Amino acid sequence: MALRQIFARTWTHGKFPGFRSVYDERLTDVARARGALFCQLRSLTSDESSSEEKLAADAARRHNRDKPNVFQKIISGDIQADTIYEDEQCMAFRDVNPVAPTHIIVIPRKPIPCLSESTDSDAPLLGHLMTVARKVAALEELKDGFRIVMNDGRHGSQSIYHLHVHVIGGRQMRWPPG
Repeated sequence: MALRQIFARTWTHGKFPGFRSVYDERLTDVARARGALFCQLRSLTSDESSSEEKLAADAARRHNRDKPNVFQKIISGDIQADTIYEDEQCMAFRDVNPVAPTHIIVIPRKPIPCLSESTDSDAPLLGHLMTVARKVAALEELKDGFRIVMNDGRHGSQSIYHLHVHVIGGRQMRWPPG
């Protein structure tokens, strides 16, 4: 909170009539730099983000295509989940560590490690995941809105290497998310 107060004192959101093209571009650059700096400073002081980074780094190290991960075990039925939607292409279930009142995970049955490893032939499946995310949000009565999150790789803080979509709602979301 103190960082926000420091930045609030050094930045105004006013416009300069007549100097729009030059000054607005500079103001936008300053705002971007300020936002990036704030995010870096916040991440340095946040225990939560450092633990997320550690989990992501550990998951990237442990990622093994030959060994089933927790989502593949849920698909096979080896691990039980609170499933709320299922079809031939995907399934949706409640997250065991929710970050909001409603936190649903939508996973494809096809084992795609992450979005960056999907192919053009996966486009219909990826579209179907979004359609299911919308259906799940409707089933959960998230009428005031919801957030869709998909992490990719270590820097995206992906902790399970099976492509998945988080449907998060039931409260006001904040920005920026990370």
